[in-house]
Amino acid sequence: MASQEIENLAAALARLPGLGPRSARRAVLWLVKHRETALRQVIEALGTVQSRLVECKTCGNVDTQNPCTICADPKRDAKSICVVEDVADLWALDRARLFTGRYHVLGGRLSALDGVRPEDLAIDSLLARVAQGGVDEVVLAMNATLEGQTTAHYIAERLEDRPVRITQLAHGLPVGGELDYLDEGTLAQALRARRPLS
Repeated sequence: MASQEIENLAAALARLPGLGPRSARRAVLWLVKHRETALRQVIEALGTVQSRLVECKTCGNVDTQNPCTICADPKRDAKSICVVEDVADLWALDRARLFTGRYHVLGGRLSALDGVRPEDLAIDSLLARVAQGGVDEVVLAMNATLEGQTTAHYIAERLEDRPVRITQLAHGLPVGGELDYLDEGTLAQALRARRPLS
């Protein structure tokens, strides 16, 4: 049995996504074994991030500078904005290095059951960014859930009168996916989004 402080560390790590109690204990044991190198680096990195963490006033990304590194990058295409539900979605898309524009984080998605209304999300600030001009395309990169698609349709309606092209991420069959393993919703979306072969 470990001391209460070590148990508290394991319990804190177990609250992280993807880590259960057993994985957290293994991580703590590894950190304890490597306390002279890894533990010290983790503590320093956490302290630095904690003291410098800010939310970007432009897009809503989380970074250690404001504006964030993406918004401050002059190589980014300012004419294209990709709208995402959460910071995790932004990081996932940017990790792929396929989108060269800027982002906008809504901070969630519309949900009548959870009481999330349009004014609870960063929709007005998105509209203000588009109203400033210089934006040619708004990519709606919402999750393929009922709430995500409701949010995308709401934003598309709010942008209807703006001179911007509104696009949405494609949904449907994953690369390497087999039809008999896919759910009906994915198959239905793939059929609706079918396109000519040549």
